[in-house]
Amino acid sequence: MGTITENLQKIKQNLPDHVKLVAVSKTKPNEDIVQAYNAGQRVFGENKVQELTTKYEELPKDIEWHFIGHLQSNKVKYIAPFVSLIHAVDSLRLLKTINKEAIKNERVIDCLLQFHIAEEESKFGLDWKKVEDILTSEDYKSLSNVRITGVMGMATFTDDELKVSDEFKRLHRFFSSLKSEYFEGDESFKELSMGMSNDYLLAVARGSTMVRIGSTIFGERNKH
Repeated sequence: MGTITENLQKIKQNLPDHVKLVAVSKTKPNEDIVQAYNAGQRVFGENKVQELTTKYEELPKDIEWHFIGHLQSNKVKYIAPFVSLIHAVDSLRLLKTINKEAIKNERVIDCLLQFHIAEEESKFGLDWKKVEDILTSEDYKSLSNVRITGVMGMATFTDDELKVSDEFKRLHRFFSSLKSEYFEGDESFKELSMGMSNDYLLAVARGSTMVRIGSTIFGERNKH
């Protein structure tokens, strides 16, 4: 394991220019984030609201913060003033709450729809039918301050590369179908967020535009 700076450089060499790197900084101290920041990284992902709001207050203001975990509706208000992208929208209820808080903060909040593509039951996410139900609902059409900019999903945690690759292919198909059926001509609908430390190269090969990488940059996660 090299330094944070070396790790970042190595990963960026493997990523095409159009793929955005989200450095997953959850549980990591500010010093680690500053090291990555000083190496040129500006996009960071957190999965705990309290930790994210604290880091937002304490760290440079040109950081683009992404919320990457399962987000509870009652916590949206704390990150609505500043969050750049919410990765894991898995219900209409959550979208409506994000919209309400975005209005209060006079901003539009970008969101990704989370699809369930893994075999593991523990992963959150929507299926195609539920996504269609959301996008065709009058409730969704009335939302003025959220913008769906793409989809995200997590593959099964396994060494079976064929399986992971198939799951990424499936998410790519969902993305393409949504683009042609619901977001045609919408240039902001462009993100296919898939791929983490253990499978990001496979994800990029399958069309990912955004990867979420933590341990390969910062070392193994500190357990809370």
